[in-house]
Amino acid sequence: MKMANPLRGEVRNLYKNLLYLGRDYPKGADYFKRRLKNVFLKNKDVKDPEKIKELIKRGEFVMKELEALYFLRKYRAMKQRYYTDNNKTDH
Repeated sequence: MKMANPLRGEVRNLYKNLLYLGRDYPKGADYFKRRLKNVFLKNKDVKDPEKIKELIKRGEFVMKELEALYFLRKYRAMKQRYYTDNNKTDH
């Protein structure tokens, strides 16, 4: 009987989390989903546990970057609603 890779669950969770974060991607959820799937399929044959851990870390970094992008967008939208732009001149 073949032993299951213990990192398989981590990879699956990473994929699901990235897929969830991709819903609000600026270029669209379909674009993000296609790119995400292509990246995961490109690395599907990696067997080395160290390389898999490295790829997982890279994916976690991308998740953090996406979260930062969304927080920044949210902050800019909120700032635009509540504060007037001092650079604009009223005539």
